Amino acid sequence: MAEAFEDEMEQTVTIREYIEGMDAQELEADLVLGGDEGKECTYSKGYMKRQALFSCRTCTPNGNAGVCTACSLSCHDGHEIVELWTKRKFRCDCGNSKFGEFFCKLFADKDPENFENSYSQNFKGSYCTCGRPYPDPAAKEQVEMIQCCICEDWFHENHLGLEPSEKIPRDEEGEPSYEDFICLECALTCSFLMHYPQTRQCDPPVVCNNNVVENGSPACVSSGKFENGMLSSEKLHTDSEVKLNESDSLLEEQSEKTLVVRQDSASTDNISLGSHCILGVDLRVASLVLEKKPIFLCKNWRDQLCRCRTCVEFYAQRGINCLIDKDDSLEEYEKMAKEKREAKLQQQEGVELNFLNKLGHVQKIEILNGIADMKNELHSFLESFDLSKPVTSADVHQVFENLAKKRQRTQ
Repeated sequence: MAEAFEDEMEQTVTIREYIEGMDAQELEADLVLGGDEGKECTYSKGYMKRQALFSCRTCTPNGNAGVCTACSLSCHDGHEIVELWTKRKFRCDCGNSKFGEFFCKLFADKDPENFENSYSQNFKGSYCTCGRPYPDPAAKEQVEMIQCCICEDWFHENHLGLEPSEKIPRDEEGEPSYEDFICLECALTCSFLMHYPQTRQCDPPVVCNNNVVENGSPACVSSGKFENGMLSSEKLHTDSEVKLNESDSLLEEQSEKTLVVRQDSASTDNISLGSHCILGVDLRVASLVLEKKPIFLCKNWRDQLCRCRTCVEFYAQRGINCLIDKDDSLEEYEKMAKEKREAKLQQQEGVELNFLNKLGHVQKIEILNGIADMKNELHSFLESFDLSKPVTSADVHQVFENLAKKRQRTQ
């Protein structure tokens, strides 16, 4: 009997905890969905820079299609849905040739196929190098996963490929102290980042070139110069401070002398091209030192990347020009979601005021009196109630009974 009572107590929450929990869940949903209310198919917007996506295993069991938020709700309700969080450069597939005779209810007039879309193992419900689903029904305890900012796959923390002496950079409270993560495979594509020591996360200490490097030391990543197409290892330390100072001044110069380039919606819309290269090296022809090692990137690391014409062409060649597009980052995506959320809340308040203004004088008075009565009754209840205790159904019933009795007396 005592155990049953304890279980019941564990399931109760205070009214303050309940309200805070609901607000937190709504905010989290808005951040993931980018403020998308799920009312319109996003197909007409083309290949969006970033959007929340879903895969329907009922309609496309091979995992070769993705649908937007609205289609997942309207067209695939009750189906086996895989939540993919966010993906870049994707156009909604719902109802195209991959779905057979199934048509999209929201936007039926679509091309047979979106050839620029890419589909990873995530669309089949598999993640990480282990290819397991998430949540994993076979796992006794779910391991936290980290998303690679290049391939956008998710990896278990114990499958990142870290050496025993290396750990995930975290602050004193255990929260991630890095902004983005690059997995082992994608680290080869992004090996050029070794020339940007200020972008690499070095807290806690990491092992570089068999030497332990302490917090914040730029020597953990090479900043040397190319000699005969190869990086000179003799200048790893001596040039690092000079290179950082040169980078700062050239970044400022690039921001002053810029050229805005308009590209298709699948690429960066605005790229600021500078006339000087921060690295002083043509990455397109240089022999880069490849390092297959996971990378943790510092806050605002994208701002440090060179935007000269040569480097921008190099990014495009490797299919990573999204890295110099600030709008591509999750930080900007969530910022946009918060702005949409604030606008929606303000709009809701405006709708309520407009509804009230359209009513007659007597109706206004009745509604305002009802709101005032509810407010006063709740105020009285909260004044006499211990907020540290849970609110029971009997308490709620008592509040409404008091309101009903007051209304009867008034009538």
